Amino acid sequence: MEILVVDDDAVLRTLLKTALTHAGYEVLSASSGAEAAQLWQEHDARLLLTDWLMPGMDGEALCQHIRGASRPTYTYIIMLTAQDSREALLAGLAAGADDYLTKPYDAAELLMRVKAGVRVLDLQEALQARVQELETAVGRIQTLEEILPICSYCKQIRDEEGTWHQVEVYIHDHTDTDFSHSICPKCMEVHHGDLMRRFRRAQVE
Repeated sequence: MEILVVDDDAVLRTLLKTALTHAGYEVLSASSGAEAAQLWQEHDARLLLTDWLMPGMDGEALCQHIRGASRPTYTYIIMLTAQDSREALLAGLAAGADDYLTKPYDAAELLMRVKAGVRVLDLQEALQARVQELETAVGRIQTLEEILPICSYCKQIRDEEGTWHQVEVYIHDHTDTDFSHSICPKCMEVHHGDLMRRFRRAQVE
């Protein structure tokens, strides 16, 4: 996973990049919000560490830009700033930051927060995959709701290749649905009515 580091201070930017690279991450760096916005657009950087106060497009504006953009994947944003007031925290979160770390930051804490962000992104990716699976299943069910050729006698279903299948086999193959067999009241009466009546009389006697 690529991480985008944004800071107008070259020394701090280098320190951040070095720490993250040693931790095993691929790192992109930018010296301004405008440069970061361009790199974010061109690369698949899903986690962003950005300074708050920068010339031109600052961290708050960069957050707002990212949150307002149309992109299928989510970007996790950690704001780095020397401001530690409650108002600054609320402003950063309101702009779209997911986490907030004050300078001077502890390197171990920074890496823990990055790992937490990666976990959030991994969970979201897994959720998106599950949603895709459900959408595929819904599509299969909708296919079943169309007109299907079914035998008037044995009730087998003919697939698109002309092969005939038992109903439960066809549905299982198209939806992964399993079946448990039972007997409806009508069939119980037709096929086992006499037996059930004899059984009830025997219980009364």
